[in-house]
This record gives sequence, C-alpha cells and structure tokens, in this order.
Amino acid sequence: MSRKPMGNSWSSPIKCLDCQSEFPKTGFPHRCPECGGVYDFAEPLRYAPGASGSERRIWRYRETFPLPPGAKSVTLGEGNTPLVSYQVRGRSVYFKCEHLNPTGSFKDRGTAILASALEAQAIERAVEDSSGNAGASFAAYAARAGIHARIFIPSYASGPKRLQMEAYGAEIERIPGPRSAASEAVLEALSAGDTYASHAYLPHGIAGMATTAFEIFEDLGDSPGSVILPVGQGTLLLGLARGFQALRAAKKIQSVPQLIAVQAKVCAPLWMEMIRGESDLVSLEEGETLAEGIRIKSPLRMRALLGAIRASQGDVVAVDENEIMGGWNALAKLGLYVEHTSAVVWPALLQNLDRIREPVVIILTGSGFKSI
Repeated sequence: MSRKPMGNSWSSPIKCLDCQSEFPKTGFPHRCPECGGVYDFAEPLRYAPGASGSERRIWRYRETFPLPPGAKSVTLGEGNTPLVSYQVRGRSVYFKCEHLNPTGSFKDRGTAILASALEAQAIERAVEDSSGNAGASFAAYAARAGIHARIFIPSYASGPKRLQMEAYGAEIERIPGPRSAASEAVLEALSAGDTYASHAYLPHGIAGMATTAFEIFEDLGDSPGSVILPVGQGTLLLGLARGFQALRAAKKIQSVPQLIAVQAKVCAPLWMEMIRGESDLVSLEEGETLAEGIRIKSPLRMRALLGAIRASQGDVVAVDENEIMGGWNALAKLGLYVEHTSAVVWPALLQNLDRIREPVVIILTGSGFKSI
C-alpha cells in the first residue's frame, strides 16, 4: 500500500533562484520544473532552539528546517558531536568531530532533513550520486525511512563506503571514470521515474549543516575566530555560513568567523577561481587524489560558496598529496582517526595559523574507518 503525502496547505521556504517559483507541494524535483533553475532558501535561516529536553540533538533546531508541520523526524541520533580542544603552536584550536556521526560523516546532518522531507512527501524510491559519504549516509537514512535507494558511485570509491551502502540495502551502480561521470549517469537514469535526492541540487541539507554552527557557538559561548574545513560541493560551508549568520541576526554573536575552505590541489576549482580567475576553470582537470570526498570539478553552488568565503574575510587553500598524507598521520598522532579527505585541514591549519583569528575550529568530516 502506498503512503500518502502530507497536506499541501504548508508554504515551503524554498524557491527557485531564477523564477522565484515555490518548491512544489507534490513531487520532489531537483530543479525547478518551470525554468530549470536551482532551488535555495527564500529567506535567511533562523536560530530558534527548542526548550532544553524538548527534542534532542539537531532536532532542537527544528524551526530552522524546511519541513511541513507534523513531519516525522527521520533520525539516527545525528549531531551533538564533540568539540575537542588542543594547543597548536601556542594557539587555541578545537576539532569538531563530525566523523563521529551515526554513519561516520558530517553528511548525516543534512541527510536527516532531506530524508524527513522525502518521507513527508511519501517518496518510496530515490536515486543519489556520491563519491562515498553522502551515499552511505543516504543509504542509512533511506533504510530508516523505508525508501528504496539506488546510488551511483565512481568505481574508485573507497571499498568500506561501498560496503556500507550495500549493508544498508541500497542498490549500487558503479560508474567508471571520474566523479563527474557518476553525476552524469544518475541524471540519465531519472527517466525511470525515481526521485533524485541530490545533496548538491536540493537545499534541504544546508539547513541541517547549519546546526554545526549552532553547536559550535553553544559549546564555545561565542563565535570562533575562524573555521577550517574540506570543501567539495560545499554544502557544509554554506550551512556554516548561514548558521553563523542566523546567530548574528539573533544577536547571539557580534561577528561571523573567517571560513577557510581547503581543497586538494589536483582538483581545486574554488582555489583556482580565487587566485587566477574564472577563465582558468575551463582547463581544470579532475585529478586523482587521496581526498576523494572533495574531488568535485564544478561545484553546483560555486558563486554562493565564493560569496560566503569573501563575506567572512576567509580564504581558499589548496594542498598537495604529500601534505594530505602528512596531515593524516599528524591527526592520528593526536588521537584523531579520520579519512584522508578530512586530513587536508591539518596542512591548511599550519600554513595559516599565524594569520587567522582565534579560536580556530577545524571540522573533521569523515571517519578513518571509511577508507583503506
């Protein structure tokens, strides 16, 4: 028996960036059916935590999420990850341990919101493309929501991540070639009628990522001076930017932190844009890298990412493969076992420690148990 979607009297806070059409009350398109534009939030996100104990973890911030009233929370206990303090060269540094989320990555914050929105619309089948973490996260939350998941991954994707998706019951399509080939393949498969539950196209997960900023603020009692994080498609960076903006609008903090985006030098479109200009992007290659989770040649929300970085007085840093491996070893020696994508933050920290504002928060995005 098919599930029925919730009532359609609710007004969605999501609109097309081009024609301003509201996200439809029935169906779940990844792009605007009117003009083909990309969806985003029509208004800034709000910081409005619920009363202590009323709801747990990220669901304390339910009013931030683009969900209809009465929508079920599809949750596996995501959020409320530790913020661990260290001294690095005499500077205060905190590691936000997002690798300790239920499926082993930060993606769970966004996937919980997206899966809840899909469940509210009674979606029963959905496809996604991923280099690993997003797919593993979606497979888990789809299983929780009773949604059949079909996930397109590049054939080079880490074995543990693929096995994780399969264990949750997802149908896996391994696509030869670079990461972009998986994105192209999933679009070709949409003719079968499945919903494209894209963490890149759909903005729902950005609201979930904003809770990372809320938790950092609540743990520190103020805004950090800077935040360093790996960036591929950049939903985490956008979530952080909008989360700190929401805190500022709520008069909880006086200023937002510098956002320092880190990419692998062999595939660094944001870095190339910042230092060389957009004209060089046409020659950018999608090189092989240990940091497979950020191997994204053309981020969908490039303009928004660059705008958020510049508005925060932040920067983009590119690191080479030897630095990534060195960062992985250095973090492990601190007791922090993360995947190589997360390890890009360590060389970026050392390169910029003397010029960025304190305290510094570093986001560790994925568990070391996910990579070989």
